Amino acid sequence: MTDKRSLLLFVLLVLSCTLFLLWNLRAPMGFILSLRLTKLAALCVVGGAIGTATVLFQTIAANRMLTPGIVGFDALFVFIQTMLVLTLGGIGFAGLPSLAQFGIETFVLVATALALFSVLLRKGADDILRLVLTGVILGVLLRGLAGLAQRLLDPSEFAIVQQASFATFSGVDQNQLVIASLILILCFGVAMRMARFLDIVALGRNVALPLGLDYDRVVFAALGLVALLVATSTALVGPITFLGLLASSLAHAALPTWRHAKLLPAAAMIGATILVAGQFVFERLLGLQSTLTVIVEFAGGLLFLFLVLRRPKP
Repeated sequence: MTDKRSLLLFVLLVLSCTLFLLWNLRAPMGFILSLRLTKLAALCVVGGAIGTATVLFQTIAANRMLTPGIVGFDALFVFIQTMLVLTLGGIGFAGLPSLAQFGIETFVLVATALALFSVLLRKGADDILRLVLTGVILGVLLRGLAGLAQRLLDPSEFAIVQQASFATFSGVDQNQLVIASLILILCFGVAMRMARFLDIVALGRNVALPLGLDYDRVVFAALGLVALLVATSTALVGPITFLGLLASSLAHAALPTWRHAKLLPAAAMIGATILVAGQFVFERLLGLQSTLTVIVEFAGGLLFLFLVLRRPKP
């Protein structure tokens, strides 16, 4: 049954990709297909990365209501954009090579996340709650600092920061996309090799240690994958906080299993399908632009509130 549902998820993803590429395709077909392929690849990479990272993070935190974004990746990304514009100016920021900007953003995001993980969990990987709470507080602090710095910008520079602070799949740099794709493939491959260890981690520290699992090492490795996946996808298109919650919740609903060898691919495919199908509906059928991320965040926020407010079964 699980294999059939996984196959159905794959078919839905392929169908969404086909519709996105070929719907209302007109001349010049080669040029239009190249643009659509670039955007499609970005949608799949980001959706797959965020879906995979969220399942890993929820397993480590033993909580299906959390996403990596709650640690403050989005606030840090906005802060980085603001400081780059404040330091270089609008013209300097616009003239910054795309690969250099991508590299700076990815490095800062990964380095900050790893520093946070190593400092807070230096006595062991059993204090995830403190990590989450510290990430939330740092996110509030960074938003405040970014807001203060934005008051020092002139209107044109502020507009640049605003545009760079929201997720967009238009005009994705192909070189950045290639690098992000390679990172996703590498991280996903490592996550799949760790799947059987993650199954034991999900049982809890007290169960995993007697079974002979090096719990701290596996948790730190998984957190490193989470940091790399979220940092890369955020640097590529911008922050999407609640997409992972949608992808992970739907993966658990579609595949009622505890095996990460099934959950990880399912969450990656669902995350990609949400973005591709959503972009197809808004861009091809409704003729709207820059709407998808708003809807995804809205739906994810509602799901988060539902998960928080629902009463546990007696």
